[in-house]
Parts: sequence; structure tokens; C-alpha cells
Amino acid sequence: MPFRLRRWSAAPAPRRIAYVIGIVLFAGAAAGIPALPTAVVYREWDTALHVAITMLVMLAAGRLTMVLAGRPESLRPKDAFGSVAIAWVAVIAFGSLPYLLTGEFTITDALFESTAGFTTTGATVVADLASQSHGLLMWRAATQWLGGMGIIVLSIAVLPFVGAGGIHLVRAEAPGEDVDRLTPRLRGTSMRLWGLYLGFTVLVAAALAAGDMTPFQALAHALTTVSTGGFGTESTSLTGFSAYTQWIVVVSMIVAGASLPLHIRAMRTPSLYIRTPESRYYLMSLAAGSALVIGGLTMGSVGVPIRTALFTAIATITGTGFVVANYAVWPSAVTGVVLLLMFLGGMGGSTTGALKTYRVAIALKSAASEARRLARPHAVSITRFGRTPLSDEVVSAVRAYIIVYLLAFGIGVVLLLYAEAAWGSGMTLVSGVSAAASAIGNVGPALGIVGPSGTYAVVSGPGKWVLGLLMILGRLEIYPVVLLFTATFWRK
Repeated sequence: MPFRLRRWSAAPAPRRIAYVIGIVLFAGAAAGIPALPTAVVYREWDTALHVAITMLVMLAAGRLTMVLAGRPESLRPKDAFGSVAIAWVAVIAFGSLPYLLTGEFTITDALFESTAGFTTTGATVVADLASQSHGLLMWRAATQWLGGMGIIVLSIAVLPFVGAGGIHLVRAEAPGEDVDRLTPRLRGTSMRLWGLYLGFTVLVAAALAAGDMTPFQALAHALTTVSTGGFGTESTSLTGFSAYTQWIVVVSMIVAGASLPLHIRAMRTPSLYIRTPESRYYLMSLAAGSALVIGGLTMGSVGVPIRTALFTAIATITGTGFVVANYAVWPSAVTGVVLLLMFLGGMGGSTTGALKTYRVAIALKSAASEARRLARPHAVSITRFGRTPLSDEVVSAVRAYIIVYLLAFGIGVVLLLYAEAAWGSGMTLVSGVSAAASAIGNVGPALGIVGPSGTYAVVSGPGKWVLGLLMILGRLEIYPVVLLFTATFWRK
């Protein structure tokens, strides 16, 4: 009797979740598309073999899971949120294989590097990037590129996906983003977003290659700039590159920090960049953050070029994580500003992390509205975003998310400091607070021993697990992960 694969007879929810996991693993193998040819071109046969094995394992595991689970006709919001969280953990685990196969990474370090890659957090445990193969460095860059836009969005664009409920997956993978459909069908919207993302990447790579970067460096940095990831090819990040290259990255980070759907709409109506309230608030936050850093350095009589200060502020706000100077040694007033900027983030609909511009703006406007209500109890005070009045439900949701975000950050700080006290060599409060803020904000470099001149290799194993969890919480905006630990999710 011939052997046949049979779809399991589990409850509908596990099948839906398994299908999403399978398709994310299948799509995640795309990280090898630039990495494998790179390894071959540089004759790095061991790396080429490692990447090829990883791709085959991810493709096989993804396809097998999809076949066994069967394609669901629809997804409920609860299934979508839970499956996205589990799928991201799975793709991070499989994505750590190229690091493990080198024999140079422990399991914890490999998972940390993979987590930092897919969550677009520019944190690394590799002290000397020059010692790593070109193929592995390209794998790191490609994981950030995939994680920036979102693997779910890629899956919807190029693979057969669920019919109804796909929008729930997009919202679960990037709940703070503008997921309004740009075309009548969600797949068409996903293809347009990925088309713009790819085009922007090619443009940035060409601009960087026209400077002092090699084609390899230009492509790797383009992948991690448009994804606001921050993984580079040099241990000194962008410090050793020309002013031209740094200015190209500055402009690219500003563009990447804006909403991708806004870019598509603005192709027809460029005035939307000014007319859209969140866009104005985003540009104002970049200007204010840059002014504070530049002003602090000026008052501190620190001989740092304006370009360096501007670069640092924008890289921190957008969570890109590139560095051009060791800002950890700047005056305390400036490093304090840098720490606060880690909480901002870019626009909803961008590849950035942290709180996002619209949430910060709504929270501030809500606070102002509350102050007016206290001053004039009988007056009607309405919270507006631009000219649009906001409902109490929207304002409450923003407040709740900020509270949960800060709570997760605070718990992360405590757990990290406890872990370092018990298993590490000790960590100062500045290092612990900044590391947690950087991890949950998907920034990368922090302050102190994990600042721009250091790496996360100095953090203990348990500490890296805490930071890895914060990275995932920040990338998926907390709720999909928290949902897994509730009885509601597991109840039939």
C-alpha cells in the first residue's frame, strides 16, 4: 500500500496556525537568495553549503507543514495574532542555522543574531565582522530586509494564501501600520508594497555603489537601510565611509521611516507628505531630536560635525542602528536625549519600531486635552489628530499600548539586570536601561558596555534571552506574543 501524507485531524485553530507557520518558513528561505550567490562569488564553499542546507530545510519544513495542515478558507483574528507570533519564533529558530553550522556560534548567540536580524534590531554578538564570510554577512542583511517589510506581507504577495482573514495576519504582523488596501485585493496591495520596497532597495544600493562602497557593501547596506535594521559589513559600522555615503544613508533612513502606503499614494499626490498629519509630526520629531542632539553637543563644546549629530539622531529615532561615532562618550545631556529618542520610532506603515509617531502624538494631544478639561470642567474638549476628532476608544487604545510597552520595558530592565547580576559580570543601570530600550525599540546599539563601540557578546546567556524576547515583543508590538499566554487563545 503506497504511503500517503494525511492531513491531521486536529481542531480547526491548530490547522490554521500550522499553515501560517509553514508558509512563513517557506517564504523565509528567501533570505538565501542574495546570500547563496554571494558565497559562491567569493568562493566561500562552506558558507554556500550552510546557506543551501538552511534554505532546503526551511523550504521542506514549510511545504510539509502546509500540506499536512491544509489551506484554510478563513482566519479568525485570534488565530491570526497567535499564528504570527508562533511563526516568527519558528522562522527565527530556522534562520539561526547558518550561524550554528559555522561552529563559531553557541545556540544562544545564533538565536540572538537571528532574532536581531528578523526583528530589524541592529544588535550583534559578533565583535569582528571582518572574520565572517561575505555570504553569512549577506544572510544577516537579508533577514533584516525580510523582517522589515514583514514575511506575512511577502507571503500574501507571492504565495497561495488564505482567502478571508489575510488582513488579520497583516494587522497581527504589523499592528501599528496603515493596512488600508491600496487595491481592491489584499494580494495586489502586498505586491505594490513589496514592489516599492524592492525598488527603493535597488535605488539605495545604486547610490551607495556610486560612492566608496563595493557592490557587496552597497547591497548589504541597502538591505539593512531600507529595513531600518542597521546590520553592516564593518565592525565600525559607517564610521569609516565617506561623507557622501553617510548623507545617502541619512536621506534613506528618513524615507524608510515614513509610511510605505503614504509613499505609494504620494506618487500621485506629492502634497500628501505635508497634508498628512502623521507625516508632519514625523518630520517635526526628526527636526526636534536632531536639534536637541546638535544643541547639546554645541553647549558641551564637543567637536563633532553636524552631519554626525544629525546622523545619530535620525538613526536612533528610526531605529536603524547605524553609527558614525561613539555617542556613548558624549555629554550626559546628549546621551540622555539619545536614550529618549529610542522610544519614538517612525510613522505607522514604515519598517521602524518603538512607539511610532502617531501614538506619541495622540498621547500628547490627549494629555493636552485632559489639561484643558481640568482647567475648564464644563467645556467640551476633543482630542484631534490633525483636523480629525478621535473617539475615546482610539485614545484609550493608544494609552493602553503605551502603558503595556513601558511595562514590558520596565520588566525587561529588571530581568536583564537580575540576569547579569547572577550569571554575568555585572551591568550598570545605564547599560541595562539603554539595552532594554534599544531591544524593545528595535534599535540595536545602546549605551555603556553595549554602546556603539561594543557588542552584546558581553551579555550573559540569560540576559541575551531577555533581550531577544524584548526584540520580538517590539517587532510584533507586544499583543500577538502576550495573546499566547492567555487562556482565551487556547480555548476552543
